[in-house]
Amino acid sequence: MRADARKNRDHLLEVAAAAIGEQGVDVSLRDIARRADVGLATLLRHFPTREALLDALLRTSFHELTARADELEKSASPAEALVTWLRECVAWTTEYRGVTVLMAAAIEDAESALHASCVTLRTAGARLLARAQAAGGARSDLDGTELFALVAMLAWLGDQPSLAPHAGHLFDVVASAIPPSAARGGTGPAGRVNGAAGG
Repeated sequence: MRADARKNRDHLLEVAAAAIGEQGVDVSLRDIARRADVGLATLLRHFPTREALLDALLRTSFHELTARADELEKSASPAEALVTWLRECVAWTTEYRGVTVLMAAAIEDAESALHASCVTLRTAGARLLARAQAAGGARSDLDGTELFALVAMLAWLGDQPSLAPHAGHLFDVVASAIPPSAARGGTGPAGRVNGAAGG
């Protein structure tokens, strides 16, 4: 990429980051182009789809969260590493309102520009979960897909103005249910139903 083209691309990403931070991931691409003082065709030449723009914008954060999982795996106890990574992952997703909706869809769509990054992130979380489970620090009826769903759920709370003040407390409630002792109804789908019914 020529220096001028890279400069234009970096400028578009900077403007997009500000716009998405203010309005969420549904911000109009035309509005981003207007803010960047370029035509929509120029924006689409660099980023043909909204997901391509988001992938370019978020890829560094995805890599940082994946690297953070590796770091925690080496420096913290299995249970502590899992909860710390989960908390940091949720905190990151709240920076871009609505991004978890796109991530949840992209992880099931191999054609999505976000697919590979989302799968990598889910794999990092699943590895921390499996490590905690092996050490007895996490209930056995969770898997990587459900952990990813927890991130989406908790991030959604942070996106709701009326619920955001409660997001930290609710994270602690969810995190307290991860240890095996929380699985009062046993393991597996039937155990989850029984546990819920039994209060």
